[in-house]
Amino acid sequence: MPASAPALIVSEQDLQTLSSWIRSSSIEAGLAERARIVTLAAHGVPNTEIAKRLGVSRPTVIGWRQRYQDAGIDGLVDRPRSGRPRQIDEDMRLDIVARTLAGPPRRLGVTHWSTRLLAEQVGVSNFTVAMIWREFGLKPHRVQTFKFSTDPELPGKIRDIVGLY
Repeated sequence: MPASAPALIVSEQDLQTLSSWIRSSSIEAGLAERARIVTLAAHGVPNTEIAKRLGVSRPTVIGWRQRYQDAGIDGLVDRPRSGRPRQIDEDMRLDIVARTLAGPPRRLGVTHWSTRLLAEQVGVSNFTVAMIWREFGLKPHRVQTFKFSTDPELPGKIRDIVGLY
């Protein structure tokens, strides 16, 4: 059986911050879990017991203890990761946002953009438009104002439904 690691030395101020992270409902789950690991380690709970309580592996506990010892509370935050560079530059992203907010031109005969329609107009995939909308919190289909239909055949459709002659 591995020897028990000594209690992690954590400042009172860091313990308060970690405690607020644990109680927070808006913080990332991973960060809250790391805060629990460090807090339990500061209270002298063995690594194996921490791993069992939190449902993580023992190497995970050891790794986050080490990261805290090396870098303090800032070491618990996710490090930047490498990845594929963005294919859509910032100007194109802002153009999509601006077009979304301006609404579609009348000639298209629609009251608001769909991801597919805007993607076709801009020359990107509808997934790209959806990601940008999500990032900026845009929901053009949920505008809180009344929109008049631009369908030129609307009066005929209404007559068909209502039965007016």
